[in-house]
Order: sequence, then structure tokens, then C-alpha cells
Amino acid sequence: MEFLKDLWSFLKVRKKFWLLPVILVLLLFGVLIVLTSGSAIAPFIYTLF
Repeated sequence: MEFLKDLWSFLKVRKKFWLLPVILVLLLFGVLIVLTSGSAIAPFIYTLF
């Protein structure tokens, strides 16, 4: 949680709010890959990309 607090304070102080959607999309893709790596739907997810 300390990393998230530091990241939020960096975005707030430096006025880099445009980075927030980029970070969220990267996190979403990371979670999608981790969750589907061991499941039966993994081949269908990887064909999308």
C-alpha cells in the first residue's frame, strides 16, 4: 500500500493525472493475464491479442 500512496502523491504533486488511465490499463491487462494463465479460457483470451 505504501507504493500506491507514493504513486498517488507523485501524480498529485507533479500534475501527471494523464498517467492514471495508462497505469489502470496496464494493471487490468496484468490481472487478466495472471487470472487466465491457468484456466481453460486462456487460449481464447490470447487469440484476442
